[in-house]
Amino acid sequence: MRIKNSAITQVNNLGRETSTYLLQHRDNPVAWQPWGKRAFKLAAKLNRPVLLSIGYSACHWCHVMARESFADAETARCMNEGFINIKVDREERPDLDDIYQTAHQLLTGRAGGWPLTVFLCPKTRLPFIAGTYFPPESAHGRMGFRDLLARVSEFYRQQPQDFAKLRSQVRRGFDCLMENPIADRELLEGERLCKELLKRAAQQLHSDADTVCGGFGDAPKFPRPFYLERLLVVVEEGAAGAAGAWSEWAAQHLLLTLTQMGRGGVFDHLDGGFFRYATDRQWCIPHFEKMLCDNGLLLWLYARAYDRWGHEEMAVVAKGIANWAITRLRLDRGGFGCSLDADSPDASGQACEGAYYIWGPAQLRQALSPPQFELVSRVYGLDHPPNFQGHWHLYRRRSCQEVATELSQDPNLAQASLADALSKLQNLRTRRPQPALDAKILCSWNGLMIRGLALAARVFQIPEFTRSAQEAVDFIRQHLWINQRLFASWQQGAAKLAAYLDDYVFLMDALLELLQTQWRDEDYRLLIGLAESVYQNFGDCEQGGFYFTAHDHEALIYRNKPFGDSVLPSGNGIAAKVFCRLGQLAAEPRYLEWARRTVTAGWRNVLQQPQAHHNLLLALQELAAPAPTVLIFGGEVMAQWQRQVQQRDGRIHCYWVPDQALLPPPEAMALEPETAIVCLGDRCLPPQNSLAGLMAQLT
Repeated sequence: MRIKNSAITQVNNLGRETSTYLLQHRDNPVAWQPWGKRAFKLAAKLNRPVLLSIGYSACHWCHVMARESFADAETARCMNEGFINIKVDREERPDLDDIYQTAHQLLTGRAGGWPLTVFLCPKTRLPFIAGTYFPPESAHGRMGFRDLLARVSEFYRQQPQDFAKLRSQVRRGFDCLMENPIADRELLEGERLCKELLKRAAQQLHSDADTVCGGFGDAPKFPRPFYLERLLVVVEEGAAGAAGAWSEWAAQHLLLTLTQMGRGGVFDHLDGGFFRYATDRQWCIPHFEKMLCDNGLLLWLYARAYDRWGHEEMAVVAKGIANWAITRLRLDRGGFGCSLDADSPDASGQACEGAYYIWGPAQLRQALSPPQFELVSRVYGLDHPPNFQGHWHLYRRRSCQEVATELSQDPNLAQASLADALSKLQNLRTRRPQPALDAKILCSWNGLMIRGLALAARVFQIPEFTRSAQEAVDFIRQHLWINQRLFASWQQGAAKLAAYLDDYVFLMDALLELLQTQWRDEDYRLLIGLAESVYQNFGDCEQGGFYFTAHDHEALIYRNKPFGDSVLPSGNGIAAKVFCRLGQLAAEPRYLEWARRTVTAGWRNVLQQPQAHHNLLLALQELAAPAPTVLIFGGEVMAQWQRQVQQRDGRIHCYWVPDQALLPPPEAMALEPETAIVCLGDRCLPPQNSLAGLMAQLT
């Protein structure tokens, strides 16, 4: 679209992009530009500030701001006359999103979000004003977007000194973040400190825990899978005598949270899969977007919880996540798309949040028999007032057995009737206009789902989960792994964007999990290739750890080295963990040293907030007290050995390398067939030719 004003003719240049999110804005009257030198060159030439808008395709509030402001001709005129406007898909450019979310924090003192709205200096690209969603008009003490545009434009022209101060504030903040004090290496030695940090992390999580509804904090309620994984580690360490009284509380709160989430409306009881977060404390009403990354993390967690405790509810949720991902996000080539939109058309054709998922009483009565309607109503809260904009969103308020007793029904027959009713509702719902799929294949997020599927396949013995995980790996190997370098994204038939640290290490983590489910030589070779590429292209040889972007990446205002887990795991936390584990599997001391140096680089962060650095703390624990790595060699009979070991302790990393496979570690070359070897850090125990001998070494 060509936009004219008195100064210059501008063109909306998003039509040639491949990102679903950017293409959603190609028909806006705003002269949107993709991120790049051309846009900044134009901004510098015209001496206009840059308006940077960052979002993603499934984001409800991104859609709202687009409808209210970016599709409005008068607002677009103000944007085009006063600014050079750049649109960024945060899923394609997590590097830019991280930088400017951090800038938002530095400028406002508050966490950001999406849509992210940032105004930049055209020459330095430093931000001077930042916010998130803005309504079109000012009201109730909140500035509207049009008023903001006018004030920013005037501020940029009339107050250059204040403008320079804000830029300097952000620059100083980034400079402080880039300081990387070296930790004392002796602090990293020994199990005593690990135990102390384990207890401190549990104490900090306890202080933020919602002991009634599960989870942490108040509404809005996010699952926070790394907090939950940390609780699982506390439980496991407690079983080994290392976490004391915190182990019992950790188990109680973890099970409470997983149960409440699985029963709540934040889980889709018809299709499976979790929505991004709940808007209420009780997990009942979600924000309706579904993301591959969230579900990959939660799939692993629920499968692991079932493996430990055997609660059937955990199995139902885990299988629901996996089946939803395979059914709704898996693409023809084998990779997984990244999200389903929060909005979809309602009966009138108007795009509304949650329209695909909510129910009215007439729809339910038409679909179900009277006894089924009564059963569903009592189990899923339909006998209470509507809970979402005059409609019902399903959440499991009561158990089927409890309702069956109340209705004097046989519990088994009631359960069968309920399953049939849910199947009817699912079939009816599929006839509605469905939420849009963002078919962008992100390497990093696929890694998270592959990891979850690999563990679920092993725990539930479901071959389809293994096949889906392997086919996703095959897609990445064939289309995103080129000349020993990864690409971050695939869309519309092409690989795009040099990969980030997350892409490499999330995939490495997934491969380590998948190799324990079914060994494939090509997966092991890919794993080693990724490891070498990470060190060569991302490693900080002086101070340890890894940068988020490669050494040959576009120069930006800040080069991050992420240590803390947030919505996604930290790249350095996962790097330290996988290099620790790969060092044992491959018998490669360099990998163990890279893990130690990464933990050292982030050590001060771990000391300050151990609960926020789960993966780094996990790597530290494994370096100080290595979990056993078991290598089992031989024919099909040895698969039973592997199952016995995996059932014994979920913390053990166990690989069955079949006869026809290449033997990976050098020490394995001299072993006889049908042999197992246990490695602990940089040493291995005597080989074992009997299952009893192997299990004795693991005692």
